[in-house]
Amino acid sequence: MEPSPRRMPTLDEVAQRAGVSRTAASRAINNVPHVSRAKREAVERAVRELGYVPNPTARALATRKVGAVVLAASSDEAGLFADPFFAEVVVGVSTALEQTDLELILVLANTPRGRDRLQRMVRSRRTDGIMLMALRGDDPLGRLGEESGIPVVFGGLPLTGEPRWYVDADNKGGARLAAEHVVRTGRTRPVMITGQVDTRASVAREQGFSEGLTLAGIPLLDVVSGDFLEERGAEAMEQLLDAHPQLDAVFTASDGMAIGALQTLSRRGRRVPEDVAVIGFNDLAGARFTNPPLTTVHQPVRALGHEMARMLVSAIDGQDPSPLILPTRLTVRQSAPAASPAPH
Repeated sequence: MEPSPRRMPTLDEVAQRAGVSRTAASRAINNVPHVSRAKREAVERAVRELGYVPNPTARALATRKVGAVVLAASSDEAGLFADPFFAEVVVGVSTALEQTDLELILVLANTPRGRDRLQRMVRSRRTDGIMLMALRGDDPLGRLGEESGIPVVFGGLPLTGEPRWYVDADNKGGARLAAEHVVRTGRTRPVMITGQVDTRASVAREQGFSEGLTLAGIPLLDVVSGDFLEERGAEAMEQLLDAHPQLDAVFTASDGMAIGALQTLSRRGRRVPEDVAVIGFNDLAGARFTNPPLTTVHQPVRALGHEMARMLVSAIDGQDPSPLILPTRLTVRQSAPAASPAPH
């Protein structure tokens, strides 16, 4: 599109000539950080060719950046960021942001007060972008990006809808690996302790485990929720043992719940793995130090945080990064060894 000789060229024309988005063109013109050299040079060339003169008011608005991003979790757990999973996510996010001038703000946003605080930050433009974790059900926080125009990256898909930008692990595929391992080791009476039933990760892990067993002709005896909490995992294991005394394998949707299940099995006199095989999900550092060491589905938790931050920085720069699904794999240890020990 060539500008009319009767008027000044517009920012849209500059963006089209440079082959970049309008946002990227604005950031390059206003010398905002996190714009690639190639895009900056293309925009500068388009500005010269078209004779574009920035609007002073628009320039002031475009350069009003605070140099901070938010990692927000919609969780009612006060100690959430002390949880090993989220601690690893924070480490991953921080390492990615080390390459930028952006500061990281952590926000617990499940209480009305926390939710209001985050929404005030968005309305007053005190953040350049948001990373959202632990969304449950149809959480209104999931619509922050649509309402504010600020880039939002999801850590894990929400239960409903598919956002523009997200990083997730292959939850369903990882759970199927757990089911296949249960079948290979000769177990025929498996149960599952799932997480919070209104989260996408929990639903996907239950589906993957159930489908893997179905393909092998093995029925899943029962599923009980443990809410991703160690103490609830212990309670769920009690419930399953009472209902199915002959169960011989349990897959839990998190390592924390697996630790709770191991405690219950020990208290009830069930040997692991001789009587019951136990498989978790996450493969955090503590999985190596359970008694016995935990067989678990490994997901790259630190990489999840790192890729979320990289994706957000890219979106802030005016780019349109593609969603990312990270691979999972099974880490076999003594709680469910490859060769199933014979009961004695």
